[in-house]
Amino acid sequence: MTFLLGPRAESAGYRLAAFDRIGSTNAEALQRARDGERGPVWFVTSGQTAGRGRRHRPWIAPRGNLASSVLEVMDVPPAVAATLGFAAGLALVAALRSVGPNEVRFALKWPNDVMADGKKLAGILLEAEAVGDRLAVVVGIGTNVVAAPEGTPTPATSLKALGIESGAEQLFAALSDTWVEFRGVWDEGRGFADIRQKWLQLAAGLGQPVSISSGGPAVTGTFDTIDEAGCMIVRTSDGRRVPISAGDVYFGAAASAGAA
Repeated sequence: MTFLLGPRAESAGYRLAAFDRIGSTNAEALQRARDGERGPVWFVTSGQTAGRGRRHRPWIAPRGNLASSVLEVMDVPPAVAATLGFAAGLALVAALRSVGPNEVRFALKWPNDVMADGKKLAGILLEAEAVGDRLAVVVGIGTNVVAAPEGTPTPATSLKALGIESGAEQLFAALSDTWVEFRGVWDEGRGFADIRQKWLQLAAGLGQPVSISSGGPAVTGTFDTIDEAGCMIVRTSDGRRVPISAGDVYFGAAASAGAA
């Protein structure tokens, strides 16, 4: 099979740049934006060799997994653009539900992971750069289709391990269409309140013990909600509600280990 846009994405004017193999779809999208590309366009491959996650961690994608990045150029502040990642999580879950069995439990782990039956299935990386007087926003979505890494802090899984017989091409076509839907709901940030409510309905660990590590002392408490800016709100043992903008998140029993 070859990569193709879904019909809704085609009708909405999205374009597609597909690669047999590439270092990083996010890096390619950002370079194209620097060179004058204004999108909207998807960059996609099933053979990524130099992908990366948050904090420049490597994202290994063996042949058959899906690496996809969408470039959107918009007139919004960076803080507003950052909330587009929540729409991406919802879009991916909708796409996964359309290609997989209903019994798989999908959840969204703050800030950027998609979970399946309690294990990490996908990661989302949002990057942005100024291009002229606008902002080039690249949303990278990496999904374990045929294989998942081993020995990761959060146990990982793949569509194949879950019994979902979908290739990267089929999943991408569905994702390109669901992206149009949730990108439209988000609406340059004006619809984030709706996105936030939908995201919370799928939130992993909501109401559970949590520990967040971001280089300094860990913040521990209970995952209360996410606020209007997309920050995690942690309710500490002394009743404070602490907003967290970034960090490594550990839930349940792992929260104690993460705080150590």
